[in-house]
Amino acid sequence: MGVTEQGVDVAARRYKVIPRVLVFVLRDDDVLLLKGAPDKRIWPGRYNGIGGHVEADEDVYTAARREVKEEAGIVARDLRLRGVINIDVGGPTGVMLFVFTACAGNEELVPSPEGTPEWVPRQRVRELQVVQDLPSLLERIASMDESAPPFAARYFYDEAGQLQICFAETGRVGSSPSP
Repeated sequence: MGVTEQGVDVAARRYKVIPRVLVFVLRDDDVLLLKGAPDKRIWPGRYNGIGGHVEADEDVYTAARREVKEEAGIVARDLRLRGVINIDVGGPTGVMLFVFTACAGNEELVPSPEGTPEWVPRQRVRELQVVQDLPSLLERIASMDESAPPFAARYFYDEAGQLQICFAETGRVGSSPSP
């Protein structure tokens, strides 16, 4: 298929997305979170997983590895796609978020201009100032079987500007509906 057959030239009126990655690096019962720098444009001073934009010359796995290295100074091992989230922000452009888990060794964490990486016991996550969806994402990932396919979800904002999270039903035989 050639470049012109990708349909981008006719997609001007279609919904578009900005691809991003989010990585939860796990070690024993801890999760690596980034405390956003005080001057960070989005979520300053709050905790989130490691992540960012996918560059034009990257696939989502390469972007996830790069972001972990840039934001925490460590190498992501056993990178696994755990979910894909369409984030509708109410306009013609949204975000497509690829959620991963990874493992890490005992490498020393290195802060970046984005913030300070910290190992946090998973049971303490709700005690911290975190981005709104972090607890539900971590719970979803923790409940997944190792062989489970990636989840799919949609985020959108209601009339009051409140984040709404909808996990898709997998349709797999024997699966239960999402909460």
